[in-house]
Amino acid sequence: MNVVASARGMVELTRPVNTLAAGGLTFIGAFVAGGAFDHATATVAAVGATWFATAAGMAINDYFDREIDRINDPERPIPRGAVSARGSLAFSAVLFAGAVVLSVLLPPLALAIAAVNLTGLVAYTNYFKGLPGAGNALVAYLGGSTFLFGAAAVGRPVAGGVLAALAALSTFTREVIKDVEDVAGDRAEGLNTLPIAVGEQRALWVGTVSLVVAVGASPLPYALGTFGVWYLVAVVPADAVMIVAAYRSFENPASGQRLLKLGMFLAALAFLVGRVVPNAKL
Repeated sequence: MNVVASARGMVELTRPVNTLAAGGLTFIGAFVAGGAFDHATATVAAVGATWFATAAGMAINDYFDREIDRINDPERPIPRGAVSARGSLAFSAVLFAGAVVLSVLLPPLALAIAAVNLTGLVAYTNYFKGLPGAGNALVAYLGGSTFLFGAAAVGRPVAGGVLAALAALSTFTREVIKDVEDVAGDRAEGLNTLPIAVGEQRALWVGTVSLVVAVGASPLPYALGTFGVWYLVAVVPADAVMIVAAYRSFENPASGQRLLKLGMFLAALAFLVGRVVPNAKL
């Protein structure tokens, strides 16, 4: 096997854009909590642990999903032969080890969150992915917990709680839309995802309700006095993009998912704006 092609395949296994984004969300959690720079060592350790854990989860997911990917995404590294199944498993073990080493540098609550998340990442594909809604809920928790993890790493977990909850609700919607996209491969593999169990349209409605709850709750940081009016100014466009994404997903799930990712990115920026800009009130 070509060494360069194999190395490239291993990088692809980690889904570097998603992995770097997860690390960025952990930093945002620490920053929104107000301790990212006061506790720089803990912040760096938390971001690094998130990166290693997410990359490991992606690699092990590809290991378990290798047969499904032959149908849904044959250009993934394992189906196209760039990385062997055994190689991806060994690579994920090394990445998990890196996450563990960095996590032990963190406060007890952050360490506990890391332990739960690492367990969830390992269990996801083998135990939860084929359970209607359960796999979506686990991934939603893992996505939201990056903010909570960052806040807990700097000793202020409550400050990241609302952001974590909103992120989890919107991530649940995105995961449901992804399952609708992957129905053919999941059905061929014998998985019983939410769209397969209840139908694609009903599954999309479940996801839409989750998103509407998130959008409806998004003004809470302003109402609670955590952020000022500029947070509202920034979060309204994010909410609008996410609502349009949910609507579009009924006709084109792939387009809806891409738009939802943009909306979630804008929502994260709104929290940064809320932290950076003085707490002005209307």
